[in-house]
Amino acid sequence: MINLFIADDHTMFREMLRDAISQDPEIVIKDEAKDGDEALKKLLKADYDVAILDIAMPGMNGLNVLKEVVKAKPAQKVLMLSMYSEDQYAVRAFRAGAYGYITKSEATKELLNAIHKVASGSKYINNQAAELLLFKMTQQPEGASHLELSEREYQVMKNIALGYTVKEIANGLNLSVSSISTLRTRMLKKMKMSNNAEVTQYVLNNSLLE
Repeated sequence: MINLFIADDHTMFREMLRDAISQDPEIVIKDEAKDGDEALKKLLKADYDVAILDIAMPGMNGLNVLKEVVKAKPAQKVLMLSMYSEDQYAVRAFRAGAYGYITKSEATKELLNAIHKVASGSKYINNQAAELLLFKMTQQPEGASHLELSEREYQVMKNIALGYTVKEIANGLNLSVSSISTLRTRMLKKMKMSNNAEVTQYVLNNSLLE
C-alpha cells in the first residue's frame, strides 16, 4: 500500500486528483494541505511513501517546501506537480531533491504511473521532456546562479528579461509593486548583478526563456 500526501491550493483540482487516485486500490491518501506552510508542517511531522507538492502555492511555494523537507528528511520521496510545462522548473525541482515532476495537464493520465514509480524509488518524468531535461541539466553547472533563487525571484528574473516593468510584473504575479522591488533586489544580490541589462543577458545566455 502506498501512503500518499497531497498539497495543492485548488480544492477542485485536489478533488480531481482524489477521483483519479481512487481508481488504484494500492494508493491511499493519508493527508492533504492547501498551502505551502501547512504542507511543510505536516510533512515534518509524519512520514509518507510519496508526497505530491504543487509548485505554485500560497505562502511557501512548493520548491521551497521541497528543499526544507529534503533537508530534514532526505528519505522522503516527493513528486512535484506544476502548471508549468517548461523544463527549467523540472531542472530546479530535480536539483532540489524531487523524485518526479509532472504537469497538471498530464496529471489525470500519468499520475498513477508517476506515483508508483516514485514510490519504488525511481525517478519520474515523461518521455517528451526527459531528453530536453537531460540536456539542460548537463549544460548548466551545479553552481549556476539562478538555481539559488526562490521561485518568486526566478519568476521576477524571467519577467525582467522579457522586458516587463516592475508594475507589469506585479500585476502578472498578483503582488504589490513594493514586493516585486524587494524580490528584484534580492535576486540581483544573489546573482551578483547590478541592473536589468545584466539579468537579461544572463537569461538569454542560459536559454532560460526556451
